[in-house]
Amino acid sequence: MTVADLIKKGTDRKRFSFEVLPPLKGTGTERLFATIDKLKIFDPAFINITTHHSEFVYKQLDNGLLERSRIRRRPGTIAIAAAIQNKYNIPVEPHVICSGATIEDIEYELLDLQFLGIENLMLLRGDKAQEDKQFKPTPGGHEHTTDLIRQVVKFNEGYFADGTPVKNPGKKFSFGVACYPEKHEEAPNLEMDMQRLKEKQDLGAEYAVTQLFYDNSKYFAFVEKARAMGITIPIIPGIKPLAKLSQLTVVPKTFHCDIPEALAAEAVKCKTDEEARQLGVEWTVAQCKELYAHGVNNIHFYTVSAVDSVAEVAGKLL
Repeated sequence: MTVADLIKKGTDRKRFSFEVLPPLKGTGTERLFATIDKLKIFDPAFINITTHHSEFVYKQLDNGLLERSRIRRRPGTIAIAAAIQNKYNIPVEPHVICSGATIEDIEYELLDLQFLGIENLMLLRGDKAQEDKQFKPTPGGHEHTTDLIRQVVKFNEGYFADGTPVKNPGKKFSFGVACYPEKHEEAPNLEMDMQRLKEKQDLGAEYAVTQLFYDNSKYFAFVEKARAMGITIPIIPGIKPLAKLSQLTVVPKTFHCDIPEALAAEAVKCKTDEEARQLGVEWTVAQCKELYAHGVNNIHFYTVSAVDSVAEVAGKLL
């Protein structure tokens, strides 16, 4: 069953999904599997696995000059997705991104995923490289998520990107996309950003998962506006509990979302990370209960640096 089917079928049941990172290069799977072991008891609808493009790093040579080379710190998204699906029998949804990949690279990713029996994808543009001031598409790659969607749709129809027919088309991919209740950082305004979401839907996206947020009123307003624009696909709220004191300033900068005044006022009173974590759990439980009260039954959790908090929240909700 696809993620889209699970979302549609689960309208009368409270369920959650969560996002994980592939292991750092060379560290193995133990920590990741420990995370899944902690969360699988809550019967997640699916597990989302991020993809990270390679980055430039600089190494000082003996002559004092700097040598620039590319490394990929978190390789193996496809392999780890297959390992999770095989080990836990939970639907997986790897990210497929434009960033750092050519059209041909993506084509081979789709083939590998098809061979492995993975049918759910999250299609994203991906972040800009750290060394770039703005997003730069890889030569021979895509600039926008909508271009990536067109490639996947064409693949589903039995054609490679160059128009060559696929001799033995496999099972079609089902895919979701991202959306931003507080606007993507590069969008000129929310309205234009939402037009992008409408375009993604019209091209074939079956659901959307939001960037994390802490103010439910912004999510409710976003969904209401989306429906008025003709966006009918499910919009799953993405939630991440505040887990340490430093996140009060780091989260708004990194994820471009506001910390509500009430949460910030309580957070500055916290003297330790554990106090901040408990506040984050309490806020998230209340936030999720309000979402449930408004008929939202599927909630997506971002687990990075917040696994214990997510488990505690889920235990209080389900």
